[in-house]
Amino acid sequence: MSTVPTRAAAESDPAREARDLKAQGRLDEALDAHLRDVAARPSSAIAEHNLASTLGDLSRFAESADAARRALTKGSTAPETQLVLARALQGLLQLDEAEDAFRRALELRPDYLDAHQDLAQLRWMRTGDLGHAAAHLDAALARQAPATSALTILRARLDIAAGEAQAALARLERRLSSHAKDPALHLAAAQAAAAADACEAHLAHAVQALRLAPSSQMAAKSAVEALLGLGRAEEGRDLAARILAHHPQDQGVRALLLTAQRLLGDSQGSAPYCDNGLVRQMEVPTPPGWPSRDAWLSALGDALRARHGWSMHPPGQSLRGGSQTQEDLARSPDPVLAGFFASVRETIARYIAELGPGSDPTRARIPEPANADRPGWRLTGAWSVLLRAGEGHHVDHVHPEGWLSSAFHVETPPATDTGQQGWLAFGRPGCATSPALAPLAHIRPKPGHLVLFPSYLWHGTEPFDGEADRLTVAFDIVPENRA
Repeated sequence: MSTVPTRAAAESDPAREARDLKAQGRLDEALDAHLRDVAARPSSAIAEHNLASTLGDLSRFAESADAARRALTKGSTAPETQLVLARALQGLLQLDEAEDAFRRALELRPDYLDAHQDLAQLRWMRTGDLGHAAAHLDAALARQAPATSALTILRARLDIAAGEAQAALARLERRLSSHAKDPALHLAAAQAAAAADACEAHLAHAVQALRLAPSSQMAAKSAVEALLGLGRAEEGRDLAARILAHHPQDQGVRALLLTAQRLLGDSQGSAPYCDNGLVRQMEVPTPPGWPSRDAWLSALGDALRARHGWSMHPPGQSLRGGSQTQEDLARSPDPVLAGFFASVRETIARYIAELGPGSDPTRARIPEPANADRPGWRLTGAWSVLLRAGEGHHVDHVHPEGWLSSAFHVETPPATDTGQQGWLAFGRPGCATSPALAPLAHIRPKPGHLVLFPSYLWHGTEPFDGEADRLTVAFDIVPENRA
């Protein structure tokens, strides 16, 4: 979330402490400092705003909304405060009120990119109506707002989310006709071309983005993807290896390197997918206090469904034909969710302990526990996905910033008994390759079971028929005390 700009000299000691802690990702400690800052400066709108922002980052949306309203009462006229309020209201699924607050932020700052993005996403997820979701973007573009290129990229990403990748590419190339030296536009055009299966255009724009911004990791990775799509696997492998040498923890480029190796017939490309210790499905113990396992899973399903107040997938995510929650579930005070994550942490600890030593990219990062209360790893984000029968699936993807990734199955449709419908697929690349590559492994999902795997492994789900939904929880895990 945003923080109202302020001169360092005007900050109190707790405010500076909170800012530094937040920059380190230590949100709980930052919250304590913000509370002390508000107590020390009870009339400060800035102190209330910053408190609201961190509460929102912690998914404590009701408290965040209250603090944002107090900031407004105390005189804040900053669009950032309206944005914090809007995000909190969205987290509470008070969606009409959230839209109003996003609009107020844009009234205060018509070129406020974050507010444009959040409002477009909210409208898209509520309705699935591209015209409605993009209306304010189109109006801003027609006004030739100062951030036109950034707004054009945002508009194109909405096109892609709606399955209109060719329109996105055309939109970006029109903008490039007068802004040919903008690397961000070229990178966005490369991504749109990839979504449109236009491999030549993908490579041309990725290469141009890289020429204009030689240090761009994203542009270099996009170029690797384009090379693989064009059947130039050896070049893709060599470029991926160079990127990985500079960014050894980028799980996305590691996935691309493995893909290139597999295309070249190198067994290293498929080896991690065949390591039974790396990809595992494990039963999560029922938390204490439940009369039965079925009762626990039913209550967990109810708690999650209450948070799926959306009709469409968010832009830029892997799911299609479903919805995704918009809060960090691991921070929820809901006792059902808290009990779930306590049991999940036990299962993660067992998985890590049973990995055993090794020099592969996953085992080499196993952290040393700091103490009994700090295992050396932490969850980073947790969300739920509801996939609808007939159209619901995950496109193949990886988690570039993770170490381990996961899928806990709460509800699975009867269709999973037929063929491999609704199953997890591993190893099918999420980018075009020539030739196309099939999955290397499938896992049949089981309610109450957690699938854990390295974040650099391609994974997706197969579509499924019928009328029942597929409900899951997912999260990433990262080491805490080792790079």
